[in-house]
Amino acid sequence: MKKRVLLGMSGGIDSTVSAMLLIEQGYDVVGVTFRTFDSIKESCIAKEKGCCSIESIMEAKHNAERMGFEHHIVDFRDTFRQCVIQNFIDEYMSGHTPNPCVLCNSHIKWGELMRVADELHCDYIATGHYARTKEHEGKIYLAAAADERKDQTYFLWMLTEEQLRRTIFPLGDLTKDEVRTLAREHGYEKLATKRESQEICFIPDNDYRAFLRANVPDYNERVRAGEYVDAQGHVLGKHEGYVNYTIGQRKGLGIALGHPAFVTHIDANTNRVTLGTNDDLYATELRVKGLTVRELAEGVITAKIRYRSQAVPVTKIDESCITFATPVWGVTPGQSVVLYQDGFVIGGGLIA
Repeated sequence: MKKRVLLGMSGGIDSTVSAMLLIEQGYDVVGVTFRTFDSIKESCIAKEKGCCSIESIMEAKHNAERMGFEHHIVDFRDTFRQCVIQNFIDEYMSGHTPNPCVLCNSHIKWGELMRVADELHCDYIATGHYARTKEHEGKIYLAAAADERKDQTYFLWMLTEEQLRRTIFPLGDLTKDEVRTLAREHGYEKLATKRESQEICFIPDNDYRAFLRANVPDYNERVRAGEYVDAQGHVLGKHEGYVNYTIGQRKGLGIALGHPAFVTHIDANTNRVTLGTNDDLYATELRVKGLTVRELAEGVITAKIRYRSQAVPVTKIDESCITFATPVWGVTPGQSVVLYQDGFVIGGGLIA
């Protein structure tokens, strides 16, 4: 009997090519698309911005029908709002810069995907993420994808070994160019040339400030003009409210100091934003919360503090602090720090 695989489908090229590969490998594929957020802006839906638009859902259903396997649309909007969106709002209102994809992957895409897989009697789950799973001494680990430019393990570090044991990443050994070629060869030219969205799915116009204003009832009371200060606390000028800024920001500050200024600290309690130089953004350690580590027997441990950052060697790890061999730039509370060893993801935590 064929093994059944529940494939998370967004309607995009990666999950569509994943379906092709799974079918070719002899799996009985079942497609599922989550309805997590509906943008209220019709213009955004018309432009197909955001991975969860109605058009994307219908595209996923159409592709499943074209390839001849069953497809389900599951409404997770309430769970998504309570878990992912509320956390996004709470973190920003606390002066942090959250990464909603990390939470969504662990709690929604895998948490709910596992449950639906059981209901539909599927042995495995699969997604179009660029990542791999590998076994080491009888344990299953998340491992970096073959395409370093597209590797998405940074967003998947929260996945448990139980989840990974049932997970297939069909694209893990492929490059993005190879995926586009496969799409063309199977007659999906439109998908092969479609621009990829870099936006947060529930903020299709990429304006998180407008989203917060619309979704925080007491926004105007909590977000007011405040003071720019330097590292010593000297007042430098006025800003437009702490949530409008992120660590490392240089443009759009609305202040002239005679030299380049960068946001180095945000204090939601005092509504103060600290400005400094680029050098002030370098640090050799960071505080972390919720840290998990599955260290291998030997090998250098490295860490990433953001998706596109270079992994930096780590010299010390304890439950609340990570120390780096060389300074890292722009440590940002709310983001994830992800630990790697010999290409394996061995843990991570939230930067505090």
